[in-house]
Amino acid sequence: MARAATKTAIAAVPAPPPAALPVLLAYTGRPRARDMLKRVFPKRRHQLIFVRTPDELEAWLRSSLVDAVIVDIAQPSEETWKAVALAPDFPSIPFFGLGPSRVADGGALARCAAAEFADLIAEGVDEGVLRDLVMPASFSCRFAAALHDAPSALGLEAPMQQKAWRAIVAHGGRTVRTEMIAEQLGVTREHLSRSFSASGSPNLKRIIDLVRLIAAAELSKNPGYDVSDVAQVLEFSSASHLGSTALRIVGARSASLARLRATDLMERFRQGRGRSRRRAG
Repeated sequence: MARAATKTAIAAVPAPPPAALPVLLAYTGRPRARDMLKRVFPKRRHQLIFVRTPDELEAWLRSSLVDAVIVDIAQPSEETWKAVALAPDFPSIPFFGLGPSRVADGGALARCAAAEFADLIAEGVDEGVLRDLVMPASFSCRFAAALHDAPSALGLEAPMQQKAWRAIVAHGGRTVRTEMIAEQLGVTREHLSRSFSASGSPNLKRIIDLVRLIAAAELSKNPGYDVSDVAQVLEFSSASHLGSTALRIVGARSASLARLRATDLMERFRQGRGRSRRRAG
């Protein structure tokens, strides 16, 4: 029944703006908390989305790639604990508790710690460093940091290739087009594609797909996601599209992604899947 309610809620969730800005969810209805979060996470640099119910929070988690979640525990209710209880189902997405720093709140803080929250934010104390607490732990930042340097096994040694790789992983597995990377690097799309795949290096589009599959494998390890959720979060057109991409790029079924590490995927990719095959005739 809860799953059905969440699926219904997903249908009512608007799509986030088509940008590479980090997506932050804030579960709070308090005006003071909302105003503070708006100051800390301005629109030009973040997509800050306020949710009022646990179902709405879960719907966003299942429909978009969320970088971090902030749960207001200043005035906890049964609904608050339902929101807190979502954290163990999505360990790849850091949850933060927000509330006043008072000894009387020890029970609330303990429940957040038991749910493996990334950190607890003291309202009015940590505001000045809140962004610096949240963003390094966000999904996209951790993903980009872990993959900052293209593994030598991929053979991406030229400066242009390294820059393109870092631009790709900075999107955290979201959809990224060749022209977006070319614009960021200040070159034409044609020049980028040609230079990237020179001397037998992998095709740029295949590298983009590989990075998306690395993100898919990471998200697939979360108990709260099934294959269709992962496909939707990473903007594949369908679960079957995710499956066909996994077979083509790494020779694995989408159902097995949860068992594979990034190094496993790269090793499979090296086995003749780095370049598109020309069709005979």
